[in-house]
Amino acid sequence: MNFKGFIAWRYLWSKKSHSAINVVSIVSAIAVAVVAAAMVCVLSVMNGFNDLVTRMFSDFDPDLRIEVAEGKSFAVETAAIDSLKTLPYVEILSQTIEETALVEFDGRQIPALLKGVDTLFSSLTQIDSTIVDGKFMVYDGAFERTVMGQGLAAQLGINPHFLSGVHIYAPKRNVKVNMLRPQDSFTQVTCFIAGLFAVNQSKYDDNMMLVSLPLARDLFLYSETEVTALEIKLAADAPKSAQKSIQQLLGAEYKVLNRYEQQADFYKILKIEKFLTGLLLAFIMLIAAFNLIGSLSMLILEKKDDILTLHTLGATERDIRLTFLYEGWMISSLGAVAGIVAGTLVCYSQQVCGWLKLGHDNNYIIESYPVSIQPLDILYVLAVVLIIGFVAAWYPARNISFDDKTWKRI
Repeated sequence: MNFKGFIAWRYLWSKKSHSAINVVSIVSAIAVAVVAAAMVCVLSVMNGFNDLVTRMFSDFDPDLRIEVAEGKSFAVETAAIDSLKTLPYVEILSQTIEETALVEFDGRQIPALLKGVDTLFSSLTQIDSTIVDGKFMVYDGAFERTVMGQGLAAQLGINPHFLSGVHIYAPKRNVKVNMLRPQDSFTQVTCFIAGLFAVNQSKYDDNMMLVSLPLARDLFLYSETEVTALEIKLAADAPKSAQKSIQQLLGAEYKVLNRYEQQADFYKILKIEKFLTGLLLAFIMLIAAFNLIGSLSMLILEKKDDILTLHTLGATERDIRLTFLYEGWMISSLGAVAGIVAGTLVCYSQQVCGWLKLGHDNNYIIESYPVSIQPLDILYVLAVVLIIGFVAAWYPARNISFDDKTWKRI
């Protein structure tokens, strides 16, 4: 440690002639610690909710989803698609068709997103864990069945215990609407509800219904080899480069999307919310730094004689300024370390004990606030505190100038 750091360290722990300076220094460190702890806790809670939403989507979304880069549908009988089945890390390859249709039940008509799935869909996803009434079944061997989102079923006023079927209408592809007989321009099918699912995301719960792949092909007039997407479940030992390898195999004609890219808009909103929250907390930290400015200003005035003595012994203005800059950095660093440790302990106790509850009326999908501590957030908090601490310490230290008459020895 050089002499500037040594002097700053002695100033930090030595007793001041005015107790108010000690109090202000302690308050400065505590203020920094409290804000740093709050930053760790808030960012960790946001991470927890992010992970919670990701787990919800993972029950329904595949590991990878293949779509055509241009257009809506594509043929699956191609050499590139056939080569996917030979990849050792592709465990399941499922065909799906997604289109919008009009659903009618008992006079209620609602547009819905129909997803035609094959027999591999239940193994591809964890759809069984999302069923809240009835069971997952899209064909019982005699009748077409459907599993729809809980919110969509509530809008239609239907549940799996009804014996009446729902009617589904879809406009015929590449056919102009006949204004005299508009019903001839639509394809109609009827299926019976088998179950309800709930992912706790309105995108699915309020809009989607699952039907069999053959029914979707008949309804939307797709051929036996046409799909709108291929969904992939990767093996447990799949390499991280699996998505990139599949994209290179298929070429630019296709898009290979991971779970985050399948919900790109949603995750982008979460990132923006976290960024704005971090920015707001950094602003609060800036306000807390005013205590540090006051503490250093009072300390500089008290140590005026020491400063003049050091200058007489050969210390330059830069050396003196660095001494008090180090002093401010030490105060902010102590507050940052104490705050980060305290915030991490609080978050860890919440993870283990769940002492902070969301509510007691059982209307939430989880009982307590979820938290997830991420190293990058800790580094962000530390960087914010050190940068703001540097700025706060630089402001009073820059006023030390021996050209100023106020610094002349009387």
